[in-house]
Order: sequence, then C-alpha cells, then structure tokens
Amino acid sequence: MAAPSFTPSRTGRGTGGGEMDFESLKRLIHGRLVEKLDLSRLGDLEGDTLRREIRLVVEHLCDTENPLLNRAERERLIEEVLDETFGFGPLEILLKEQGIADIMINGPKAVFVEKGGRIYKHEVTFRDNAHLLQILDRIVSRVGRRCDESNPMVDARLPDGSRLNAIIPPLALDGPSLTIRKFGSKPLGLEDLLKFGAFTPEMALLLEGAIKARLNIIISGGTGSGKTTLLNTLSSFVQNDHRVITIEDAAELQLQQEHVLRLETRPANIEGKGRVSATDLVKNALRMRPDRVIIGECRGPESLDMLQAMNTGHEGSMTTIHANTPRDAVSRLETMISMGGFDIPLKALRQQFAAAVDLIIQVQRLQGGPRKMTYITEVLNMEQETVVMQDIFRFVQDGVDENSKAFGHFEATGVRPSFMSRLEGAGVKLPANLFQHRALGK
Repeated sequence: MAAPSFTPSRTGRGTGGGEMDFESLKRLIHGRLVEKLDLSRLGDLEGDTLRREIRLVVEHLCDTENPLLNRAERERLIEEVLDETFGFGPLEILLKEQGIADIMINGPKAVFVEKGGRIYKHEVTFRDNAHLLQILDRIVSRVGRRCDESNPMVDARLPDGSRLNAIIPPLALDGPSLTIRKFGSKPLGLEDLLKFGAFTPEMALLLEGAIKARLNIIISGGTGSGKTTLLNTLSSFVQNDHRVITIEDAAELQLQQEHVLRLETRPANIEGKGRVSATDLVKNALRMRPDRVIIGECRGPESLDMLQAMNTGHEGSMTTIHANTPRDAVSRLETMISMGGFDIPLKALRQQFAAAVDLIIQVQRLQGGPRKMTYITEVLNMEQETVVMQDIFRFVQDGVDENSKAFGHFEATGVRPSFMSRLEGAGVKLPANLFQHRALGK
C-alpha cells in the first residue's frame, strides 16, 4: 500500500544547520506531519505497517526541513517524532531502557529512575505541564480511565503490563507526578529469581508442592519488595486445567495458564456512578465456578471475602498484602476488615484467618536493593486468642558490604510443616532432609 499522502514543504524554511535547537525542530516536524498527513487513509493501515509508512513521511520531512542533520541526529529525530505520534513521547525512551525498575516523574523537568537499587536523575524531560498531561491522558484513556481536575489521582497500566500511578494539580503542586513500576513483557521466571538469589531451590521445592497441593497462600511485603513478581512466578505451578480468576485494581499479573479470567476494578464515572470495587468482583467471582481466586492485592474490605473464599472450597487461592512481617500481616488484615465496617469479634476473625490461610511468604527489599524471601511461615491454629505460626525457612542478614548492600544466608529452621500429609495426598514427594536445620546454599 502506498504511503499516506502528504505535501512537502515548498517554503525552503530549513533550520540552516544549527539555527534551530533539536526540540524546536522536533516540534516543527511533528506539526508538519500532522498538517500534511491524509488522515482519511490511516484507517487502512495497522500496527507495524502504519509505523513504517509514517516513518517514510517523517524521513522526507527531516530532509526537507534540515538536510544538514548528521545520521545519528536524523535517526534520533525520526524515532522521537514517531514516539510522539504513536507512543508516549519521551516516556518511550525510559520504557525501552534496560535495567530501570521504577520511573518517577516530579513535573516535566524532574525525571528520576531507579536502577540497581539506586535512584538517579535522568536526562529525559517533557516540554511543559501540558505535554506531560497529554502523555498521561493517552495512557489512561487506553484502559478506560481518566485523570482531570475532578479526578486528579489515577491507577492504570501500560501495554507492557507496567503499573502507573499519577496525581496532577491542584493536588500536585509542582506539576503532574507520575510513578511507574516497570514490568517486562516477559515476566521473571523461577530460574531468574533463583539466579538473583531471591530464595533457594529448597524453598522453591516447598512452594511448588504447596501450590500443587492447593494450600492458601498470602504474600506479604513492603512497597517494591517484589510481591507481584513472586505471585506471577508462583502461579506457574498452578495446574493448567484449573480455572483461575484474578482480581486487580490495575491488571499486572501475567499468568501463563490457559484457563484464566482476568477482572479489573472500575472507578466511578464523572457523575460519581458506576464504581465496581474489589469486594464486588470477589463476590461475583465466587459465582463463576473458580478453582482458584487470586487477588492482586488485598487493601480493603475484600480481605474478608477473600478469607471466606479460602474457607468455602476455593483452596489454592492467593493474594498479596502490605506488611513488614508475617505477624504484621495478620494484624493488617484485621485492621482492613474492621475499617470496612464489619462488626466481627476479634477472636472470631482470627479463627477464620487461622482456618483459611496455610502459608505466609514474607518478601523484603533489603538495604542496597536486593530482594529476598525472608520467611516462609506456616499458620497452624488458634490458641486462646493468638494465631499460632511457625517459620519453616528464613533469611538471616549477616551484614552490609562496602557498597552498602546487605548480604546474608538462608536457613531451614528444622521445623517440619504440619501440612505434609496434604502434599503427599496430592502426589508431592519432597526430600526427607529438606527441613533439616542447616544453612542453605553453603
């Protein structure tokens, strides 16, 4: 198919080889592109074909407006104009750059990234607040959300699965603020996490057996500790013939099973109507014949519905929660359920937790950036008014190296889990010495 029609500039107004700075030239060519394209023909082209054809137009405009650009400048200019036209403008550079874990934008001229556990200021900038808002609107509109003065905070996801949170003026005083947690199109697998030293093969064996035996699991940890990454990895052990329903505020999970139904909450519209909460989705999911329910993160009243699902025939369900220790995870669930307005005696609530949850996996981001699975803790039962738990594996920090990076070792506590009969009943065979008290990986 022929390229979309355009009319070359006949004015001869080139930049004179340096009379115009790079950003001004980019804006000029982007404006020329919008003016000259035959938009009625763009609908006939799709995806890569459309980008290739538009690239030809941009190349011609570059040669017309400034034929003195060197090859590197010309290629950079073409790519940035294409990103501005089809993608997310300057944000595309950050999304493509390898090694970036988080992108933090504090207004158009203050862009920071996290690489290797440390935060650096990046050279990428946006023209002004309007430019940054335009990019933000392009992101959120693709997933049916909005961010404006009446709704100045938003959670959304990017096409590659990365999670975005944005807050704009008047709440953000220095301009629109965007925070992006990057997720690759290919999620980290078990081998990747083992290579990074997040946990040991012995711990992986236990977790694989626990998931195949349909134990209910909570992944607990602080912000940025790797909860979602671990949940994605563990989900690879779920049997392929199980019907799995996932519930999230902004879809991040990338399950590899064939039979997965993904649900996402919805905020209220501009009239304050139409909101669908995680609680609504959990209640509806239980009517959809799930084998397992996976909630991306419990952060409110849906926590009670999740516990009830675990107690009513949906074994093998999983969720994540923000907490610093396994014991804190119990307290946080109690707090979230209480804040939901449920008048449940504390003892009854703890009994339900002890009956529903089998394992708590604690993950932590240590000083200097390494992420470790610090505890695998079994939930046993209730004794009087206390939930009884026991650690099976744990991470012991030995110190901090010359680069201010924490290091340590994993160890088996010597405790044999009480759910071993359930694993054996599911056909899971673990080595006899797996739980012998010792340091692992030494």
